[in-house]
Amino acid sequence: MVLQATPPALAPPAAMLAVLTVGGFILGAAGSAVVRRLSNPVGKYRLFYLGMLLPFTLLSYGVLALLAFGPALAAKLPVPTAGPVSTLVADFFGFLAAGLVGLAAYTPTLRGVRSARDIDLSTRNAVARMARYVLGVSVVLAVALLPLRLGDALASPIGLLVGLAVVVVGFLAGSPWIITVLRSTTKPTGDTVDRLDALQTRAGLDVRDVRILDTEAEETANALVRGPPRYRRLFVTSTFLERFDDDTAAALLAVQAGRVRARLLARRAGTVIVAGVLLVAAVTGSDARWLLVAAAVGVVLVGLWLTRRGVRAADEYAAAQVGASTVVDAFERYAAVHSMEPSRRRVPNPLSVNVALGDRIDRLRA
Repeated sequence: MVLQATPPALAPPAAMLAVLTVGGFILGAAGSAVVRRLSNPVGKYRLFYLGMLLPFTLLSYGVLALLAFGPALAAKLPVPTAGPVSTLVADFFGFLAAGLVGLAAYTPTLRGVRSARDIDLSTRNAVARMARYVLGVSVVLAVALLPLRLGDALASPIGLLVGLAVVVVGFLAGSPWIITVLRSTTKPTGDTVDRLDALQTRAGLDVRDVRILDTEAEETANALVRGPPRYRRLFVTSTFLERFDDDTAAALLAVQAGRVRARLLARRAGTVIVAGVLLVAAVTGSDARWLLVAAAVGVVLVGLWLTRRGVRAADEYAAAQVGASTVVDAFERYAAVHSMEPSRRRVPNPLSVNVALGDRIDRLRA
């Protein structure tokens, strides 16, 4: 989309950005005050981030986009008023503004996280790390959408759908490189290489290479696999290697291997794209509009169900690799390191892509 011939005024969207930033800070502070008093606050913080702060950030982006914050700010800078540079700069500032709102909402929660997990987490370092992430994501999104924006591909429903598919697939395929840009990573060396090779063999995990994510005082002990089939990269945090013994680490890596075999990311991406196709078809004037909307909702529910089945299949694969009792011990150790109480649900949540950790433990024990 080319910038308008008459640049939009900057004052209204800038004022809205200030309002959203203050609102985000208040939302983060109020929500954190509530979450800290709940049982299992660490797990509730994660739900708070995904269920409240992320939607608020996305809503902020939509509001600022409607007010043309990016184009208005770009028009004040010494860049061309039209063409790819202006489009890129405008999109970048639009994403960055929404990210700053999210950062403002995230900052007041750090004190509660620090208290809930009893860790020496520096607010300054945590905010700086998240700010780097926001900056990197803004650049990646602006660059990824540039080819579609220049051709006005996003102006039509079909173009919007194609853009969605390109972004989703592009992020999945490029995630091994995107993560290294957004996060501080190092290559394992010396004895760490030998240990990781042995753990991967035991877990049945086949990846091209490994990177270690520096978590410093955050003490987040996680592992994940990203990338296309011929270039899968394993990311493990430094805390993962420090706090887990070989049995626990091998079991958790086996779960990641099971997730790869179950194609969990592909299931999620496929759900988003197929549901998007149906919704786009519904809003383009089809006679079966409400039927298509119902079908889109059905696809989402089925996709979530398939994803939860994939999570269980991954656990079963890990149990076959290292033993069910070892996986159970690993889950409990994981929860202890993160100061979590494994949650359980009497009735599965049909709107969730995850299975409660306590339910996964009980299922493996059974």
